[in-house]
Amino acid sequence: MPLKAPQQMPVTVLTGYLGAGKTTLLNRILTEQHRKRYAVIVNEFGEVGIDNYLIVDTDEEIFEMNNGCICCTVRGDLIRIIESLMRRRDSFDAILIETTGLADPAPVAQTFFVDDDVRQKTKLDAIVTVVDAKHLLGELYHAHEAQEQLAFADIVILNKTDLVTPTELNAVEARIRRINPTAAIKYSTRCNVPLDEVLDRGAFDLNRVLEVEPDFLDAEHEHEHDDHVTSFSLVTEALIDPGKFLPWIQMITQKFGTDMLRMKGILAFKGDDDRFVVQAVHMLLEGDHQRPWKAGEKRVSRLVFIGRNLPKGVIEDGFLKCCVDVASVEALSA
Repeated sequence: MPLKAPQQMPVTVLTGYLGAGKTTLLNRILTEQHRKRYAVIVNEFGEVGIDNYLIVDTDEEIFEMNNGCICCTVRGDLIRIIESLMRRRDSFDAILIETTGLADPAPVAQTFFVDDDVRQKTKLDAIVTVVDAKHLLGELYHAHEAQEQLAFADIVILNKTDLVTPTELNAVEARIRRINPTAAIKYSTRCNVPLDEVLDRGAFDLNRVLEVEPDFLDAEHEHEHDDHVTSFSLVTEALIDPGKFLPWIQMITQKFGTDMLRMKGILAFKGDDDRFVVQAVHMLLEGDHQRPWKAGEKRVSRLVFIGRNLPKGVIEDGFLKCCVDVASVEALSA
């Protein structure tokens, strides 16, 4: 009987701006009774770390990486630690990575796609971004890292909600939605969100998300040109020509990938009875068939772009040219 290949190890990335509450969330995960064992990787931006000493004393293994941000100088260290962990994977169930408050999550996410060994043995389960409801609006104004952490989030924990009024909270959520219209938002005080809403969610797996939440990409939102990070969506009921779309989206990813933080989409291809799902992190693009279109299900194609000053008009024009009958196309941009 052939040996069964081991399952990929789920990895959750905890990110968020300075003081948002990441370590509070990490300590909850390490101390609550959920019958799971975690290997923890903590990154700090200085030669002498302190977060490692703020983590509660548990049986879990803590790996500390200093001398640089995980998103640049020490990504090689991250790969080596993960490869080392995989050699004794029977001693834990999942991996948690807490990034520095100044980290860009994108290269962390890319790590699980660019290294073949890491990709085969692990899977990025979710990027969880913790934000401070009291200070977020000010942080977004002066810190581009705060905007990018929100842009890459699959799940946003809107923390410290007890420190703001309902009106202020609504304004903060609306601001989050303008940056990232598809992330799940969880309200919390002291990161008291139920852990089953954060861990083992498969939130980075767009196929799985769409099975649970078919309207995941339907969110309407504004597009503001004066923001550092913005988002927009393209929607059409016209069928898409895969011979045009696939080369076009590869070109868009290469040309604008530096500024395209996240892209997610569902496509209805001509002559194809399956939904095609596509997503990208910067210049890393992947796509595949998902499931058959259901009887009576409206075959609508949707793309959501999140990035820095992306040329919406150029991208929209190229997208429309991928439609089978351009003359009859009506694209809706939110």
